Amino acid sequence: MAGGSSSTAELEGRMAVGSAVVSWRLDRAASARACLIFAHGAGAPMGHLTMSALAAAFNSIGMDVLRFNFPFMEARQRRVDGKAIALDAIAAAVDRARATSAVDRLLIGGHSFGGRMASHAVLERDLGTVAGLVFGAFPLHPANKPSVKRAAHLAQIPLPLLFLSGTRDALASKDLLESVVDGLPDATLHWLDTADHGYKVLKRTRVRTDTVFEEIADVTDQFLSRVASI
Repeated sequence: MAGGSSSTAELEGRMAVGSAVVSWRLDRAASARACLIFAHGAGAPMGHLTMSALAAAFNSIGMDVLRFNFPFMEARQRRVDGKAIALDAIAAAVDRARATSAVDRLLIGGHSFGGRMASHAVLERDLGTVAGLVFGAFPLHPANKPSVKRAAHLAQIPLPLLFLSGTRDALASKDLLESVVDGLPDATLHWLDTADHGYKVLKRTRVRTDTVFEEIADVTDQFLSRVASI
């Protein structure tokens, strides 16, 4: 993996989101240069193996990572929260990160649904200074229903954006996502070799010899270095 840092300690607790109370966790990097608030997707909580692997990857390049549950996930409900509640949760997580991380440079993002909600939150909530957004498997459209409607607001975001999408992601057709990113003022798209929407890879046909999470760490490290210089 890029960099030499790893997670040194973690903090965890609970925070209020409207009338709900949800869990959060901060994984600290050994020599943090930024903090990433990273939201989970629609199908798995903050402690899912993929979310933990992503946090470890981001820790390895010097990023504190704050994860949290959306209220629907905390309550173990299948239906995702409405947009307003989801954005309130992200805003609360940003406040928690500022109170618990020792670094000032903040980025936000998430996997799938969490990343899409983060892209709305940066426009519709007062989050203070945010250095950039990291989208893990941005869900451009439902499976087998190609569309770019979910990306209509992205051009309004005046921040650097990083898209980490698998080449087998059924929720982001290659031509459509590339056309969206090409039309954005400051966006980077990286295709993860043989990964699907949940970052599972085809080991027999994968060309890269590193893991998908090492690949994510390397690409994000380059993005973070550029963001830090802006």
